[in-house]
Amino acid sequence: MISFDTFKPGDGTPIYLQILLFIKRGAVAGTILDGDELPSRRVLSALLGINPNTVQKAFRMLEDEDLIESQTGAKSTMKLNDEKIVKLREDLLREDIRSITESLRQMGITREEAVRLIERFWDEE
Repeated sequence: MISFDTFKPGDGTPIYLQILLFIKRGAVAGTILDGDELPSRRVLSALLGINPNTVQKAFRMLEDEDLIESQTGAKSTMKLNDEKIVKLREDLLREDIRSITESLRQMGITREEAVRLIERFWDEE
């Protein structure tokens, strides 16, 4: 069963998108695997203290992206393979890097300064 113990909503992004990203990032990190079961929509909505329709929207988007398989009366399970994980990683990185790059440019940071900043923060972790 996929655990949402480390899920921390915040940052103003719609909660259904935060759930979607949490699951995608878990798949890329290897903490969520092919065949893993998700909590039921009702259980997850109660656990997170959100409307069941919000969870339903996130699950529907995962279904539309062919990342989970849901059957009436059964739990939803992850549908992952190496190809999907590679694509997820590329998509997530592309989105994050574009956002960071835009912010750096808006602040007048040069490419060289950006590389130095990344190296500095990388080493802090």
